[in-house]
Amino acid sequence: MSSEYKYRFRSPLGGLAADLVAEFDPPDSEAGFSLQIDRNVHLALPKGVNWRDAAWLSFGLATHAPALMNLKPEGLVVRVLSFTFPLAHFRSEVAALAMDGWLRREFDLPDRGFGVSLEGGSGNYSFQWGGNESPFADES
Repeated sequence: MSSEYKYRFRSPLGGLAADLVAEFDPPDSEAGFSLQIDRNVHLALPKGVNWRDAAWLSFGLATHAPALMNLKPEGLVVRVLSFTFPLAHFRSEVAALAMDGWLRREFDLPDRGFGVSLEGGSGNYSFQWGGNESPFADES
């Protein structure tokens, strides 16, 4: 059964927002293309997802993969049914925050230290990944 997670971060700049609708299935129910995230944890994405958003959704899932394998040793497929956001209040990193929130709620997983803050004075968002390195850390 699918469920929706609404990620919201409010700031003086307006904030960041994304809505993720997803479900999970056993690995043998997998139909169609999926990305292998870790051993027997897969991610299936809807058509038309931007490659950068797909990378951040994968990152959000990958940080929880060991815990998911403990809960579901047979594995699972996380199937994203829709991922929507207002263009004015979005950065691709929000995909990881939305996936993190959805997974923590669905599986009662612990907080991994994902977050965002507004850097004072600069007007830039600063993302925290709980000690994990960003998948784009090598970009300048």
